Amino acid sequence: MAIRNFTNLSTPSPFLRRSPPLNFTYILTCRTCTAPSLRFHSPRRRRSLGISVAFASSGGIPPGGHDRGGGGGGGGDGHEGGEEEDREKNRAEAIAVLAEAGRSTESLPKDLAAAIAAGRVPAVIVERFLEMEKSAVLRWLMQFGGFKERLLADDLFLAKMAMECGVGIFTKTAAELEKRKENFSKELDFVCADVIMAIVADFMLVWLPAPTVSLKPPLTISAGLLTKVFYGCPENAFQVAFAGTSYSFLQRVGAVVRNGAKLFAVGSGASVVGTGITNSLINVRKLFDKSYAMEAEDVPVLATSIGYGTYMSVSSNLRYQILAGVIEQRMLEPFLHKHKLALSAICFAVRTGNTFLGSLMWVDFARWTGIQRTRE
Repeated sequence: MAIRNFTNLSTPSPFLRRSPPLNFTYILTCRTCTAPSLRFHSPRRRRSLGISVAFASSGGIPPGGHDRGGGGGGGGDGHEGGEEEDREKNRAEAIAVLAEAGRSTESLPKDLAAAIAAGRVPAVIVERFLEMEKSAVLRWLMQFGGFKERLLADDLFLAKMAMECGVGIFTKTAAELEKRKENFSKELDFVCADVIMAIVADFMLVWLPAPTVSLKPPLTISAGLLTKVFYGCPENAFQVAFAGTSYSFLQRVGAVVRNGAKLFAVGSGASVVGTGITNSLINVRKLFDKSYAMEAEDVPVLATSIGYGTYMSVSSNLRYQILAGVIEQRMLEPFLHKHKLALSAICFAVRTGNTFLGSLMWVDFARWTGIQRTRE
């Protein structure tokens, strides 16, 4: 049994905004078992608050001290020893936040509790979770896989989703008008196909490249080959790694490849839906407008779906990865994290511009590949 004194943490932590702070006594860890018991004493409480954290195989650090969930395998950004120290600090400060709030790990979702036990979640994420739980809507959304990881990493995630989907119709229609000019009405079937595909794809373009807090469970023995290959990859190739985690260069490249494959499938599926609806509209119009039958032709479903899938997997994938991971998380948020209104306004402007640019690039790409031809 090893006893480690953490009295140096009795000073106010930057993550504990309330005072007076908690006083740490000792952390008792067992070399043979994996269930340390932490006890905190608060000056405001008449009794001490004990919290037990189980580092079971469902989410703890493996015996070697290296957490595969951090994505550090294969040469991470930092040294293993430094990561272990960061995880120890994350674990202590995160549990201190819970103790200050009168909560225990048993009251948290299992995946978040396991991540705290593994030291992969800093205290600021725990504070954000406790704050979001106060909202009935956010508490409901965090029950669904994927939402919790994205909301904890970015508290403006829902706002960005609304921005993207809300302005998508207008910006894409404006881009179509700008590119097609006097041919806009003649190529209205192409326009409808493009807008419908864009609406279907907008959600995924925000969802897939969004930075996340990794709450993945450890790999099982029966996991497939692709799951094992991409297990340690982040959702966004450029996202900031929290203390205690790291991503190698290959893992960040893997994030681009994995999202590209998903967006190819999404784009192809969206295109099939969009072109199918468009062709139906063309055929209906031909029945009532005989002159239109001579100049209109069905949109090629297979060629368009492959072309749009390719465009999304390359152009859209890279643009949204850079937008979410570099421009927003690394450039805007560090300077404007205390000014949410200004941050939201700038994100709105940047995302609107990116959507408009993407629409212009798609029209050029479609014409260049021969998927869509200019009608005279």
